[in-house]
Amino acid sequence: MKFIDLHCDALTKEGVAVVSEENLRAAGVKVQCFAAFVNGEKGEGFARFLSLADKFERVCKQENFHPIRAFSSLSAGVNALLTVEGGEAIEELSHLDEMKKRGVKTIGLTWNRPNALGFPHGEKGGLTKFGKACVERMCDRKILPDVAHGSDELVGDVADICKGRGMPFVCSHAGARAAYSCSRNLSDGSIRKIAESGGVVGVYFVAKFLSKDVSAEGQREAIFAHIEHIRKVGGEDVLALGSDFDGAPPNPYIKTPADLPKLAVEVCLRYSYRFAEKFFFRNALRVLGG
Repeated sequence: MKFIDLHCDALTKEGVAVVSEENLRAAGVKVQCFAAFVNGEKGEGFARFLSLADKFERVCKQENFHPIRAFSSLSAGVNALLTVEGGEAIEELSHLDEMKKRGVKTIGLTWNRPNALGFPHGEKGGLTKFGKACVERMCDRKILPDVAHGSDELVGDVADICKGRGMPFVCSHAGARAAYSCSRNLSDGSIRKIAESGGVVGVYFVAKFLSKDVSAEGQREAIFAHIEHIRKVGGEDVLALGSDFDGAPPNPYIKTPADLPKLAVEVCLRYSYRFAEKFFFRNALRVLGG
């Protein structure tokens, strides 16, 4: 089984990251997305992005990853894709052009507090005027807007713009709010909007957002509850993997990328190999490779 993981925080992990060449190769991860997480003060965001983009290049050399800008050039080993988390990185529209040159394919518009682009989960408000202009420019540059951490209203605003531009959008790492009620998870309406755009939802392994039961068995069942609900609401073509490895404490059931084959076996048993292949690889490849 091949894997594409839409989100990890290894670039900003303090200490030893679990997203390593050893673990990714052991799992068979074909593409790992590395988020340049920017949550800085005004006037520092783009500089922070540039610093992390440089670090991404260094990590790729150190870990023998193949940095990619096009999915026609996947190597036989582990391929690495640079993404952005946090609209603070965009201080003017021209910054999107530099991000495109650096190979950025998805940009997370918010994190956990309001910024110049829009509002996060748990708050009222969608995209700002500047945020709408940014999403329009992203669509023009074939950069996928990422609504992870965004408010329900923000998801709706992004959906409207992307529909008008014929572009999909994604939620790189989340769960289903109906499976476990917290604002960080997606509403059914948001899941449908992402599915209707042709985008994907990356299912994450953040234990506290999946279930009250943080035992290994509890998390195992919770992960499948989120997978099943997203499938019911959005269809099997909307499912993808968005681990959030190195961005949260290890999940007791899926602790590192090396545990992904264990999950894949169970997905095959509960659904089918075809379903698992779409969930772990083909759905994300369709969207990222477009």
